[in-house]
Amino acid sequence: MDSQGQYEQRVVWAVVDTGIGPLLLAATRGGLVNVVFHATAEVRDGALERLGSRLGAAPVELGTERSGEPGGPLLTEAIRQVRAYFAGERRSFELPLDWSLVSGFNREVLRELAAGVPFGAVVGYGDLAGRVGQPGAAQAVGTAMGANPLPVVVPCHRVVESGGGIGGFGGGLETKRRLLALEGVLPEPLF
Repeated sequence: MDSQGQYEQRVVWAVVDTGIGPLLLAATRGGLVNVVFHATAEVRDGALERLGSRLGAAPVELGTERSGEPGGPLLTEAIRQVRAYFAGERRSFELPLDWSLVSGFNREVLRELAAGVPFGAVVGYGDLAGRVGQPGAAQAVGTAMGANPLPVVVPCHRVVESGGGIGGFGGGLETKRRLLALEGVLPEPLF
């Protein structure tokens, strides 16, 4: 890869404390590229290693000497919007997204989810499959949710079972419940 290509793939990252624990946010020049739940040091380091491997450049922490890289201002704005969301002051994200970590059917489903399922609403796996022209692909939609590189911002927590069950969630069911409670879909947990 030439130096210009390397430059374009630079990744800037930061960890943000939220009501569901620390989130790792990472951005490229193209947009927010990754959100990772439960970003303890061990989880963060593993996620950054995978991200660097996938994008071909070692991620740089925001606020370090090298963080003047492309993506820094975008990441700063993403942090601001994530904090506002968890403070109950924002219902949607207005950020460019870098979809380079997901492709094909998964990308199509996640784009539909991001565009078509607003704050405070939920959609069934089968319904979402139908929205992308694959009405029998509910299970594949579940796989797409598990592959979502941008949870919270691309709201896979809003996808539930058609029979009223909460469904699965890569960040854990308690995290999904807390996100749905934040959006008023479920009552706040008692403890």
